[in-house]
Amino acid sequence: MADADSPWVLPEEDVAELTVRVVIIGVILGAVMTAANAYLGLYVGMTVSASIPAAVMSMLILRGFKFKDVTILENNSVQTMASAGESLAAGIIFTVPALLVLGIWTEIMWLETLVIAVLGGLLGTMFTIALRRLFIVEEALPYPEGVACREVLVAGEKGGSGLIAIMYALGIGAIYGWFVKGFRVTHQHVEGGIHFMGTRLYAGAELSLALLSVGFIVGLRIASFIFLGGVIGFGILVPLYGLINGWPGSGNIVDDFYLVWSNQIRYVGVGAMVVGGIYTLWTMKDTIFVGLSKALNASKSDNSELLRTEKDLPLDKVMMFCMFLVAMTFLFYWYATGEIILALAGALFLGVVSFFFAAVAGYIAGVVGSSNSPVSGMTIATLLFTIGLVWIVGDLILRMETRDLMIATMFIAAIVATSAAIAGDVMQDLKTGHMVGATPYRQQIAEIIGVLVGAIVIGPVLSLLHQAFQITKTACADTNQRIVAEGSDVVYNCDDALLAPQAELIGAIVQGAFGGDLNLQMVILGAIIAVILIRLKMPVMSVAIGIYLPLALSVPIMLGGVVSHVMLNGTRLRIDGTLEGAASAEAEKAVAEVQDRGVLIGAGFIAGESLMGVLLAIFIVANINPAEALGIGTLGNSLSLLFYGWFVAVFITLAAQAMPKEGHLMTDTIAITAKAGRDLVKSLQPPRNK
Repeated sequence: MADADSPWVLPEEDVAELTVRVVIIGVILGAVMTAANAYLGLYVGMTVSASIPAAVMSMLILRGFKFKDVTILENNSVQTMASAGESLAAGIIFTVPALLVLGIWTEIMWLETLVIAVLGGLLGTMFTIALRRLFIVEEALPYPEGVACREVLVAGEKGGSGLIAIMYALGIGAIYGWFVKGFRVTHQHVEGGIHFMGTRLYAGAELSLALLSVGFIVGLRIASFIFLGGVIGFGILVPLYGLINGWPGSGNIVDDFYLVWSNQIRYVGVGAMVVGGIYTLWTMKDTIFVGLSKALNASKSDNSELLRTEKDLPLDKVMMFCMFLVAMTFLFYWYATGEIILALAGALFLGVVSFFFAAVAGYIAGVVGSSNSPVSGMTIATLLFTIGLVWIVGDLILRMETRDLMIATMFIAAIVATSAAIAGDVMQDLKTGHMVGATPYRQQIAEIIGVLVGAIVIGPVLSLLHQAFQITKTACADTNQRIVAEGSDVVYNCDDALLAPQAELIGAIVQGAFGGDLNLQMVILGAIIAVILIRLKMPVMSVAIGIYLPLALSVPIMLGGVVSHVMLNGTRLRIDGTLEGAASAEAEKAVAEVQDRGVLIGAGFIAGESLMGVLLAIFIVANINPAEALGIGTLGNSLSLLFYGWFVAVFITLAAQAMPKEGHLMTDTIAITAKAGRDLVKSLQPPRNK
């Protein structure tokens, strides 16, 4: 065991990690998580991070079956394998069903889906191996879900007060998650809108304890920039667009806001993320070069000279394997399109773009967590690049048919999207491993196993869901038309079709692109905004994420950041009596204790809500609606806010137990707010001439 600044398992220790029992349990949990999240993602348009639920279930299984000498690194390997399947599912379900929307496929093709999943999943995993040292060791990005997962694993290992605290938080988070998502006692979000000066204004918040916890973990600075992006998107751009171009006629202000945002303003976030991603990588080019050089040199050196916790899979071998995967991609594209020139261009393009978006996804996951990483936004960005390539090579040069152009575009985008989705998860897992003292190359092997399991499972799962429900209403209508043409009078009820909102959107973009109706104006506007943010020296990626995500998601993240700021500064205030100047050593120690306690409680809340998300997915698959079965009604917006506020108060109470007892949180808040006001006034004053 190590101190707080060292890995839980020290580098000098060599404990059980990737064992036979771990592989068996990891494969089973990975298959379950892949299936559950595939359905959930198609049903509601989002997936849940499987790292923390898998860590909890791993501990329960390994300890429940009375396995002897279970180690924290074994539990970490299980969650690594299980979470890989969930992330793979996210990349696949956002893209592959779009082939149904476009009418290219009439059913899920298992072989093609398997190839896309394997190539994308392995490319994303391989690229993150090269970036591990950079993002996790040298840049030390927060990776909130990775930190939370570490706290869960350590609490299970330590037992005592930490375990009790996280179990309390897990139980409370689970109760809240089930009441809100299972029984639907309250609304999952509270939203409203008003008419104002010829346009409309929106206010809303996602009532999520998990997002509150993410905000606490990442801190006020990052949370505030994400919130700023949400304000730019929903508070400025959407009302401005509605004022200039008019509003949709849905009859509901909130629905109109989301229609404008999804059809127009979301592309602003896409453009901003593309420019922000390029700029971020450009500013880090020296660090990336040095990091890759160090990793390559380390791979060439005698591994016995490296600490156990620094041993990655050899980078030279990883790079060779990446070249092999690109070659396999070339053969796959050649098989799919029948055009060797386009296949070659597509494979080379994919190798570059996959690395770019894997790096961007890994970075974004380090800031907001993989659950909130805008994979669909990066997929859209990929589509825009891919459409340009396919149009130039396939249309202008080769004069290919529109259908073949769409196939080429979707296959490239699907592999890149899968690569980006898996990259964010891998970096979260490697962050957890770094903090608990895992051996990187063993964890990377576990990740590869998890990817292969997910790739094998995802095709049959999608096929089963499509046969049972139909994936997207668009595909359902096409299926019914085909069935009627074949003489059958038994058709699908398209009201029961899975929504697959990302796939519908991507299908519409591809259809529009080759039909001459692509929303480039908003993408360009996003790029311009990103350039302005860069000139203002603001963290462009955090703001871009906020523009792309609904404002309602940014609000609880911001609230968590505010809670963190107040509690940490309140702790310092109680010890030093002032917030001016540098903090004392005693205050810094106390602040660190409060931070650790808050992260621990946040981890429990994230785990509880995530577990309920997975459980709800199982209920949905079984066609069970707990709210309808028990005849439970939903409270109004005001009572939903009160219900959420009570749980936020519970979070604060549990986390505040580590604060010095001399003082009161309300007076701390007033003092901190007053200082922030003074600092703001001072910053707005012109500098005095000396």
